[in-house]
Amino acid sequence: MFGFLKKFFTLKVAVPAPPEVMPVVTPVPITSATVEDDLLINAYCSVNTLPALDFPHTVQGRRDGSDPALKEHLRGFAGWVRSLANGAMTPARYAVLRHLQKVRHHVSILVHPSHMDRYSAWALQANAIAFLPSGFICDPATAVLLSPDGADDNPQACVPYPQAAHQRKARTEALLANRNLTPAPSLPPVIAESEVVLRSAGAVAERLMALFAVAVRAESVASKSPMPGDEIMHRLGLADTAFSAQERKFMADTMPTQKDTVKFGWCYECAYTLAWAAGVFDKLPFPAAICDVELIAQTLLKLRAAGVHEAARLRPVAQLLDCLDLHQRLHWITRQAQADKQATSAGLEAGVIQERHRALNWLVQFEDAAWDDVDTPT
Repeated sequence: MFGFLKKFFTLKVAVPAPPEVMPVVTPVPITSATVEDDLLINAYCSVNTLPALDFPHTVQGRRDGSDPALKEHLRGFAGWVRSLANGAMTPARYAVLRHLQKVRHHVSILVHPSHMDRYSAWALQANAIAFLPSGFICDPATAVLLSPDGADDNPQACVPYPQAAHQRKARTEALLANRNLTPAPSLPPVIAESEVVLRSAGAVAERLMALFAVAVRAESVASKSPMPGDEIMHRLGLADTAFSAQERKFMADTMPTQKDTVKFGWCYECAYTLAWAAGVFDKLPFPAAICDVELIAQTLLKLRAAGVHEAARLRPVAQLLDCLDLHQRLHWITRQAQADKQATSAGLEAGVIQERHRALNWLVQFEDAAWDDVDTPT
């Protein structure tokens, strides 16, 4: 351990980090450090509830998501990570960036080298990566994930995920293997129960009704009998504020493009997925066919917005994350088939999978994105 610390904590490097990426408290110049000095560690933790720092340490600063400055700090940090190695993207760099998007707590602490094993045990519980004054980014075991010179080929280093996330990934892969479907083993787990902050049941109810409304309008346009957006909103009891900017424009557009009509027609799938997540529907079938449009129409037209708000009860978090993990891996399979110019695996509807993935990413607040900006990377 001390050999590692001497190498990586006393290394003389020029850290190419902009001011917004530097620790909460400026450290003693690294060139004067020795292995007898306390070590400055900036830990970036993804769990919602930070475990007690039950090891000898000195806190230099700490903040969580309630501090608006943390988001800007993480944005700057992510920009610095992207700049390493002249901007080349690697699996390790991508994994670090995904971790930064999940960070809930930033803790700056001084730890003596003799207590690093206890720090590592804590970092594993906190699901933390560390930034060191020398410019290295390390995993909980202090193995180097990224170096300031851009090197990130350490096979022993691993961006952490909660154990529950690894277990979920294994269950999904086993389920898919029973269907002769094989996603990339390197595809990481999705966010875990200890990290996720779901949208509220009320927000889900409003969003699914807005998605249903634009899908109904798109279907009416496609059938050459366009229904005015105002009429649909009145019928469903929806206010203009329920819609995203793009949806609002589509609802008001008297001559929507074919591209927009097709795009918003797919929103039936998103609405159905969120209706299942909110407990309005009992089952979400395997994505082998488009959703039952007649069922969703009959149900939501009867309930209207007020009824859906009253009925909405989010399913258990574990069940929602199981669904997300499944659809992320299925999405990789269908995208890979398209990239390889091969037929999509039998029993999979690529469009359905993509829209479900989008709805579920919104539900778990992936990248903190608003609806129009939700991404579905695989």
